[in-house]
Amino acid sequence: MHKAGFVNIIGKPNVGKSTLMNALLGQDLSIVTHKAQTTRHRIKGIVNGEDYQLVLSDTPGILKPVYKLHDRMMDAVNSAFTDADIIVLVLELGEKAVEETLIQKIKDSKAPLVVVINKIDTGTQESLEEAVSHWNDQLSPDMIIPVSALEKFNTDVLLNKLVEKLPESPPYFGKEDVTDRNERFFATEIVREQILLHYKKEIPYSAEVVISAYKEKEDITVIECIIYVARESQKGIIIGHKGEALKRIGTDARKKIEKMVGRKVFLSITVKVNEDWRDNENQLKKFGYTE
Repeated sequence: MHKAGFVNIIGKPNVGKSTLMNALLGQDLSIVTHKAQTTRHRIKGIVNGEDYQLVLSDTPGILKPVYKLHDRMMDAVNSAFTDADIIVLVLELGEKAVEETLIQKIKDSKAPLVVVINKIDTGTQESLEEAVSHWNDQLSPDMIIPVSALEKFNTDVLLNKLVEKLPESPPYFGKEDVTDRNERFFATEIVREQILLHYKKEIPYSAEVVISAYKEKEDITVIECIIYVARESQKGIIIGHKGEALKRIGTDARKKIEKMVGRKVFLSITVKVNEDWRDNENQLKKFGYTE
């Protein structure tokens, strides 16, 4: 008997959804930073066993939209309710409330609910017991699993429990696949990760990364990349004095992309201004926000 299914991870920004998915996968697929809205797309990661295939979905953190970009991000979250075989709701230890609309969407989906209480390394046994009791009363989930995704504590238990709940099904993807996304997509995510890590305030949230060329030559992969920002002043900050800031993120991104693709990479980055890209439907489609 082979089991397979879609296990979709939802929750507020910064509760550790991406860190949890990476821990379950055993590799870094989703980018992880301390900033909210790090994840903008729904990203699938695939865990294969001899008799199972678990298709995980990392989703953007649930937020109230300000731009059309946020609407597209929430479309990605909503799509996770429609095809879920299991919903994993990630809650931070100490979190006390979930919006009624979210609870209703979980109920409407009819999928089993697994509540993951994350960051348990930051609290006490007493606070964990209180949280388990609280969420049992509030949500009546199929199970509650406490974890520390960052420390990879109890993530193996969670994985086994998720596999147990998978429906009987043939695999949805090839048994060698680890994701439904290509290397070109992850190259853009790696560059965007460096923007999130190296810049403060509004800069990371005003920036989008597009790969304009991706050429695999005999001994090197050549990538041409454009960073779009919303204002001219932001372009100056991204580039930095004598181009030093842009050179720094380019070097860090190139090293990580080389590790991903397993070969030398030449990465060139230009910066352009596109004032309304976060509120422009055509631009958002061009940038891959189609869900």
